[in-house]
Amino acid sequence: MSVGDTESVKAMWSEFSAAHPQLMQEAATCSAWHFCSTKADADELADLVLAGVKRATAGALWSYEAEGEDIPRVGDLSVITDWEGTAKCVIRTLSVEVVPFEDVSEEFAATEGEGDGSLEYWRKGHWAYFSKELAELGREPVLDMPVVCERFEVVYLGE
Repeated sequence: MSVGDTESVKAMWSEFSAAHPQLMQEAATCSAWHFCSTKADADELADLVLAGVKRATAGALWSYEAEGEDIPRVGDLSVITDWEGTAKCVIRTLSVEVVPFEDVSEEFAATEGEGDGSLEYWRKGHWAYFSKELAELGREPVLDMPVVCERFEVVYLGE
C-alpha cells in the first residue's frame, strides 16, 4: 500500500502534514502499510502500536531484496493502518540495523512488544513467519539470515 490508497490514509496524511511540516521536510520516505499478512495479526499489531507497547518491527532482508524494496531509513514516516486500510497513526523510524536472526537481542524482542515480550516468543513467532514468507521466495530461514530491525516512535495519532 502506498500513501493515498484510502480516504482514511489521505485524511491522516493531510492532517499530519499540516501539523508537522518540519517532520515532512526531514523525511527520507513516506508510505502507508499494515503489519503482517493476516487481518488478525495486522489489526492486533496496530493496536499494540496505539497502546505504546509495540515500538519496533522486524523483517527478513531477503524479502526486501526479493521485492526490490528499500529497507527503512532513519526519519522515514509511515501511516500505519489496520488490515482494511484505515489509518491508525503515523510513525517515524528512529533506528535501523541489520543483524543475523540469532543475534536479535532480548531488548529488541521486548521493544517489538509482541506476545509476552520475551526473546523466546520473538524467535518462535518470527521463525514461523519468516519460514512461510521465505518459502514463497524459494528460500528457507537459517540462523544467520539477515533481519532488518527497525525502531520507531508514534508521531501522530490523528484527531
